[in-house]
Amino acid sequence: MTYSGAVKVGGPADVHELQDLMISKVAVGPMDNNAYLLRCRATGEQLLIDAANDAETLLTLIGADGIASVVTTHRHGDHWQALAAVVAATRPRTYAGRDDAEGIPVPTDVLVGDGDTIKVGRVELTARHLVGHTPGSIALVYDDPHGHPHVFTGDCLFPGGVGNTWKNPQAFASLIDDVETKIFGTLPDETWVYPGHGNDTTLGTERPHLAEWRARGW
Repeated sequence: MTYSGAVKVGGPADVHELQDLMISKVAVGPMDNNAYLLRCRATGEQLLIDAANDAETLLTLIGADGIASVVTTHRHGDHWQALAAVVAATRPRTYAGRDDAEGIPVPTDVLVGDGDTIKVGRVELTARHLVGHTPGSIALVYDDPHGHPHVFTGDCLFPGGVGNTWKNPQAFASLIDDVETKIFGTLPDETWVYPGHGNDTTLGTERPHLAEWRARGW
């Protein structure tokens, strides 16, 4: 089956099978949040991005192998509703952005800054600190040595624009500057984007609209 990234709450996971990494995407909760389970194909080690909601669904996805780590992309409550239950059941190491950890009601074991790396088995992810949606939002970049990069953007980049900055001009300017510099400025058009809600996209699809987003201010 070809991966599309189109998932629905209550529906099955969609699995993106790469040479070194398997990425399983599910939608959970009343705000249609995406959660991503990454599995290193060489070691079987697993990492969860955003234990957003519906712990039962996430624990079923995780399975008997458990997870070694869980990353919370940012402090907003819809992205950590199931975190306490998932941590209690699987005892993973917890990661979050240095400037957002205080807003997450589960202790963060590792505070993450721009350029820090997080490993899942033999696979390495690079964190990008993106300021504006929240003070400490992080995106995770997997630069696949066998193909194009993949980036998990939380609520900082979606099909059609950057994340919500609530009509705050300073926050919007900060977010779009960071997204343009650290994501579009360093990654190619083929980069696959996995957002915190809704469908996936690619940087090539979104890049032509950057000036339009700046002009409209959201």
